[in-house]
Amino acid sequence: MRTFLEQSDAGKKTFSEKVEFMHSSLYSIKVTALLLLLAAGFVFQTKALAEEKTTLGDWDVHHIVFTSTFLTPEIAKANGIVRSKFNAVVNISVLDRDDQKAQNVSVTGTARNLLGNSKKLSFKKVTDGDAIYYLAVFSYAHKENFRFEINIQRGNETQTLKLQQVMYVD
Repeated sequence: MRTFLEQSDAGKKTFSEKVEFMHSSLYSIKVTALLLLLAAGFVFQTKALAEEKTTLGDWDVHHIVFTSTFLTPEIAKANGIVRSKFNAVVNISVLDRDDQKAQNVSVTGTARNLLGNSKKLSFKKVTDGDAIYYLAVFSYAHKENFRFEINIQRGNETQTLKLQQVMYVD
């Protein structure tokens, strides 16, 4: 009775050539699996960094929460943000739903973790040409899950944005 190695390409390759072929095939499978994992990780990381938009009343509210280390040192310094793997930035931009012009509003909010500990978010208005951004910095621990409640007000109109995000330390 012949073994698997003896049956495949019987007599055409030496035993060491067959073993080498099997090792190279396994290596190729491992490399392919690793590349698939890396690609999947990239997709999830891109999703994690993706800006989101929520329509609240007459406004399109663009929002993103990200680790402050994603900012360049120059941008962080210009906006008074300390870059740290334990600091995150909440970025809010409010646009008129019809003409998409930036809105001058008041933004306040809180970030509450699952234990109920609440952090007040102090938003700073940043103007860049016609764009207006509202930035707040808060600290977090690895895998800390936050529920955000952000109040946006202009005159008598107030809208509340609610979102949730888990923060990871790199």
